[in-house]
Amino acid sequence: MADQTKTQKAADGLSKDERDAVRNRAKELRAEAKAAGNRAAGEKALLEAISEMADHEKALAEGLHAIVTDVAPQLMPKTWYGFPAYADDNAKVVLFFQPGSKFKTRYSTVGFNDAAQLDDGDLWATAFALAKLTPATKKSLTDLVRRAVG
Repeated sequence: MADQTKTQKAADGLSKDERDAVRNRAKELRAEAKAAGNRAAGEKALLEAISEMADHEKALAEGLHAIVTDVAPQLMPKTWYGFPAYADDNAKVVLFFQPGSKFKTRYSTVGFNDAAQLDDGDLWATAFALAKLTPATKKSLTDLVRRAVG
């Protein structure tokens, strides 16, 4: 079985998880085209993605959603490769939440794309490990989201 998995990956270049991500993204793009920037549709998709997470990751994603909704309500909720994400007026993803269980890592990740205004000289972080939502991590996330939207 392991040899078959390696052979399959070598044959098409993608693992099963990678193929699933591509399928999810294609589905998201079709849904976005139908919704045409509809906030309610984007939020529904985002909340559905959160509802499918394990409880500890769900709490993190819900906490981030509350922060973004409060601090940057101009960002459009959506999913991006199946992850909760928030886009700017140009439909560019500014930030996203990646549950750790998806890639079997010990922490979840809050990531920022190039549309985020986090620039700080010649070197700055664009992804942050998130293991627990505490008053300190909420404050840090709030500050990051504020900076990201400029």
